[in-house]
Amino acid sequence: MPQKSEKFQKAFDLHNDGQLTAARDLYKEILSDEPENAEVWDLLGVLYCQAQKYEESENCIQKAIKIEPRMYYLENLARLYYSKGDFQKAVSLYEDIAKYSPTYENFFHLAMAYKDSGNLAKAVQAYNKSLEINPDGYESYFNLAYLAMNENNTYKAVEYYKKTIELNPDDWESTYYLALAQMQIKDYKDGLKNFEARLCKKSAIVSQEKIYPHLMKERPEWKGEDLKDKVLFTYYEAGYGDMLMLYRFMPILTSMAKKVIIKPQRELAPLFRENSYGAEVLEIFDFESEIDFDYHIPFLSVPYVLKAYEDNLFIHHDDGYLKANPAKVQYYKDRYFNNDKFKIGIKWQGNTFYDKQRVLHVEDFYRLFELPNTKFYSCQTLEGSEEFEKFKDKYDVVDLGSTFSNFSDTAGALDNMDLIISNDTSLVHLAGAMNKPCMVLLPYIYNWRWHMDLSRCDWYDSVKIYRQSSPGNWQSVFDLLEADLKNILNNR
Repeated sequence: MPQKSEKFQKAFDLHNDGQLTAARDLYKEILSDEPENAEVWDLLGVLYCQAQKYEESENCIQKAIKIEPRMYYLENLARLYYSKGDFQKAVSLYEDIAKYSPTYENFFHLAMAYKDSGNLAKAVQAYNKSLEINPDGYESYFNLAYLAMNENNTYKAVEYYKKTIELNPDDWESTYYLALAQMQIKDYKDGLKNFEARLCKKSAIVSQEKIYPHLMKERPEWKGEDLKDKVLFTYYEAGYGDMLMLYRFMPILTSMAKKVIIKPQRELAPLFRENSYGAEVLEIFDFESEIDFDYHIPFLSVPYVLKAYEDNLFIHHDDGYLKANPAKVQYYKDRYFNNDKFKIGIKWQGNTFYDKQRVLHVEDFYRLFELPNTKFYSCQTLEGSEEFEKFKDKYDVVDLGSTFSNFSDTAGALDNMDLIISNDTSLVHLAGAMNKPCMVLLPYIYNWRWHMDLSRCDWYDSVKIYRQSSPGNWQSVFDLLEADLKNILNNR
């Protein structure tokens, strides 16, 4: 027995250390001598679950339960079902477990299973039950906030996120999501402050420290100091749309500073250089010896430092704050736009790494393609451009996306269009920044920047908002859009 006990401890230590293969082999050795050792069968099942070998895991844990039906083994079986995505089985088992062992953890896991099975109402009930047992369970408040956001109950989400942070003050993730909820209800005074907790800000600073290690360590982050005789270095940290949307502040920055240096994504650099407002626009990784500055700031922090909390956040430029390169406008006009039809640019997909709910079905555009006196132009690039193959031989749509190498090219094409129709992607922000008429199509759960009142777009005068009436229902969106488009065409 002592020898077996030592072997068990060694296997257990290896397991905890992540050395799963070695631990598995020792567990099996023990079971060859002790086939009725329920604890080892259970641990072997947990190990297989960690290795995503779910069938082996279920067999092992079921053997443990058959030998000795302990609640702990049942909990591990429920976790297995949840891990492999069998949420209905997880729900069924967690319901029984919570009935006989009504702990905070069991109701919390039951709520998670309800949530992922799509039963959001019961998930809310289970989270609330877990909080009755443990009022300090900040994880439950965090998940209640998530569910509130999914019901577009943003004010309730704000309450839950605040409670989460009250119980766990160092939780940067909750602070970040609180910021998004606050900005959606246009509480930018608190929202922009909390938005400073975002991970992408930290990543952006680290990225710049790798390029300019000496300067970034010696130069402070700009907090609003006088820039009259100073050089400010600002740099990208998030998506194209964020940079395009906030570029409205560039005229203010260049008027405040002796010099502004901005490093956007490479694809944005040519467009920003054509609309520099006096800033120096970097496009490549310049050597440290070739650049100097007094302060630095991630670009998404600019509104916070400028205290752009109210209407001064939504700076409007009557004719747009980004202009297309005249030579590129002429280039696209000569090759693609010499016709008297109503010219419409479309895009159906952005970066799906962040949000797949925003993706449109390209087939939904087909009925628009048949409207008389219209000419459609695909602005789809990269991911999603393969969808063009579905209709290129059926409809007379021009593939412009394949001609774009950067946003300066895109702007040159957009300047020739009468209307842009797109999902929530960078094309909308470019159109808005150029003051081009645009229809943005939003999913039911939409990004914070479109706010709660969808009757108008606060950021861009030229953008009209359309939103799903229910999750996944693009049909209703295109019904409204088609009716409005027909009205526009009839009144030309």
